[in-house]
Amino acid sequence: MFRRDWMTPLGLWIMMAALAVAEPPYSALIVDGQNGHDWKSTSPVLKQLLEETGLFKVDVATSPPKGQDMSVFKPNFAAYNVVVCNYQGDDWPEETKKAFVDYVQGGGGVVIYHFACAAFPNWKEYNEIIGLGGWGRRTPEWGPYIRWRDGKVARDPAPDSKKTGSHGPAQPFQLVVRDPDHPITKGLPAKFMHVDDELYGWLRGPAKNLTVLATAFAPADKGGAGENEPLLFTVQYGKGRVVQNALGHAPEQLKSVAFIVTFQRAAEWAASGKVTQKVPDDFPGPDKASVRE
Repeated sequence: MFRRDWMTPLGLWIMMAALAVAEPPYSALIVDGQNGHDWKSTSPVLKQLLEETGLFKVDVATSPPKGQDMSVFKPNFAAYNVVVCNYQGDDWPEETKKAFVDYVQGGGGVVIYHFACAAFPNWKEYNEIIGLGGWGRRTPEWGPYIRWRDGKVARDPAPDSKKTGSHGPAQPFQLVVRDPDHPITKGLPAKFMHVDDELYGWLRGPAKNLTVLATAFAPADKGGAGENEPLLFTVQYGKGRVVQNALGHAPEQLKSVAFIVTFQRAAEWAASGKVTQKVPDDFPGPDKASVRE
């Protein structure tokens, strides 16, 4: 209880300041409900990872099951600083799609997590928002492959290839930072290891206003294209900030500090345009992954 002599203008100011400090500065919405991956297991971990930063109050919007009436699915995107997409499934209602596009165009933040890059292959605005997508029978008409070659982004139209989105068997891989000055990657080691995971390749799309932050080499003898594939990148869509993080197939991969830190920093940047989180002492170096149990 506050003492009576605290109920002065100064005392009230101190009390209000303490309450303000206790309240997370940002609100986040995780969207799930359908996915070719195990969203029921990953969404609770994503929520925990956001909350443990102390920066986010987190809600979850879960869609109806696949094949059910989607007309009732109408999240209030505008009420949040960042939307984390853990969704890949049936189309949203037109009203919901418009609300999402308006939210991002108006300055809303988005984090596309792992297999959400496979959602909505025929939704033009979504493909522009996420920059690059995979699976969903996307073809060269959707846009080029994006790779990192000779120290810069390479746009590969691959007109004879209809392959979009693939990966070899789960494998450990090293990420290489390509933009060390971006707030998300600033201060991270130039190279760092990630645990056994799906190494996404052959992602293609409009790739407008896209900045590659980190890549990983996908060796051909392990099911890859023999290319440096973009696994962490940003897209500017209208006033909105979008980050795609391709790491994190299942809860086991979400224990990787490489995923945890890049996800947490991506969410803060998408929400605010800045990153205040320090690089933790257990962040991995170039040779060995780091895991939190």
